[in-house]
Amino acid sequence: MNSFSQTVTKKDSLKTIQLTSPIARLVVKDLIKGDAASSEVQAMQKILTVTNDKLLAQSDLVFNLKMQTATLQSIIEQKDGQIKTQQEMSDELQKALKKANRRTKLYKIGSAVGAAAILLNVIGGK
Repeated sequence: MNSFSQTVTKKDSLKTIQLTSPIARLVVKDLIKGDAASSEVQAMQKILTVTNDKLLAQSDLVFNLKMQTATLQSIIEQKDGQIKTQQEMSDELQKALKKANRRTKLYKIGSAVGAAAILLNVIGGK
């Protein structure tokens, strides 16, 4: 900082300087400006600290949301795998059921033909 009070008082730092009223007023103004600047710097530092804390909190939230998204994506993939496996099992069971139904029909037809043959044989053999 290069203010009036700093340049006037540096001339003879070992001697006491008597300031005239206009110069004293300028020195007071410089001191007030310096105090205001110091207060402003402190306020800005507080604001910066609060802003950094908020940024860290938001970063943590973003990280947590990304982790949750990844976890949910993994769960979705597992569920998709389960659905695919269930569909494959259902298809296999449908095929087995159709095959069993065909066998049952064949057994029924075979039994009916056998019963008819036995009946004809019994009737024809008398």
